[in-house]
Amino acid sequence: MATLQLNDADAAALAALPDAAAVDLILADMNGLLRGKRIARSALDKVWSQGVCLPMSLIATDITGNTVEETGLGYDIGDEDRVCRPLPGSLRPVPWANVPTLQALLCMEDLAGTAFEANPREVLRRVLERYAARGWTPVVAVELEFYLLDARLDEAGHPRTTINPNTGQRNHATQVYYLQDLQDYRGFTEAVAAACAAQGIPADTAVAEYAPGQFEINLKHRADALAACDDALMLKRAIKAVAEQQGMQASFMAKPFVGQAGSGLHVHASVLDREGRNVFACTPESPSDNLRHAIGGLQRCADDCMLLFAPHANSYRRFVLNAFVPLNTCWGFNNRTVAMRVPYSDPDNVRIEHRIAGADANPYLVTAAVLAGMLDGIEQGHDPGPPVTGNAYEQTELQEPHWRQSIERFLSSDYVEKQFGSAFRHIYGQQKLKELRSFEREVTSLEVDWYLRHV
Repeated sequence: MATLQLNDADAAALAALPDAAAVDLILADMNGLLRGKRIARSALDKVWSQGVCLPMSLIATDITGNTVEETGLGYDIGDEDRVCRPLPGSLRPVPWANVPTLQALLCMEDLAGTAFEANPREVLRRVLERYAARGWTPVVAVELEFYLLDARLDEAGHPRTTINPNTGQRNHATQVYYLQDLQDYRGFTEAVAAACAAQGIPADTAVAEYAPGQFEINLKHRADALAACDDALMLKRAIKAVAEQQGMQASFMAKPFVGQAGSGLHVHASVLDREGRNVFACTPESPSDNLRHAIGGLQRCADDCMLLFAPHANSYRRFVLNAFVPLNTCWGFNNRTVAMRVPYSDPDNVRIEHRIAGADANPYLVTAAVLAGMLDGIEQGHDPGPPVTGNAYEQTELQEPHWRQSIERFLSSDYVEKQFGSAFRHIYGQQKLKELRSFEREVTSLEVDWYLRHV
């Protein structure tokens, strides 16, 4: 093992778990699903020096795990492998594993040995390069909402809320920000907090959200957007693993229940200049030009990037009235009915909260779209119009996005091609188009109920 070359963070993680028997090598695909390999501890030095080979098509597998041939990454190229290398500093313990285990994130390379441009993490990294060229640094935090559900579906095959561990009754009531819910589920939240501490995930507050069994665990902001999205990805894995250990299922599905709130992924973003000053600093009475233009850019790109914010069929169930989900692209200060909210803060800490995306979206791609839109708005001087005060649902024309329209808009978008590249536009768009076609071929139980006997 003397030949193993690790940076300080990885070396410390390895030293802290000397009896580790296995290492999970994780590659996040375009849907945000974690794919990869589990290797023996003895193979770690080889992987760190030479990388590990994985099929290139893994990046664009559909939500069911099948290769999407329309992307051109499958049979057309012989389903070629690509070298994937561990990301320095990503080696962490897996505290919920049955045997001592480590995990590391992977980055896929192309044939030239550079990062594969359609890798979601690489898409974000290239956006960040444009900020770095200006001497600017985005500061990002990701908020994730999710449901804790019964591990077993009901007789109709639908999800059920959990049995409250304190009362023994199934959860039915909505008590937003209710501390008793956090107390009742403290076994879960404390176990997640412990897992986050062991993995260096900067989890912050936990709140009970706007539906029975719905929670949110926030992450602290980082002046490293890639690390912020790594945190979100690993937090989701930890939440799911802890829930499973405790006999529950954690779901980041955008809309698991028709009559309850959906789950969102909110990105908080500000930007520091070379001197470390927030370029959005201002007051509500006198919004800064950078803030206004950044919001204008987010408005302009919202339709083109909707497929990144709402990637799945179920994502579009979330866009319903009076559910704190944006049905517009307006903005405002301290207002949860708008798409781009400027939360209450002191002038030096002004930030934008982007509220469109669902929790089922890929955090790298959502953050890339948000940061690209902000920078484009600043560079082009886009005007967002006046901020909305009061109920934006009553003051704006409500928009109802649809999956097919979002896919068509994405695939034909010059904006997407300019910001993220033609390869990414093609691969991601074709993946989603294949999922749409597969989804629309299915005959649902509702169709049987409505039509089988009556037509």
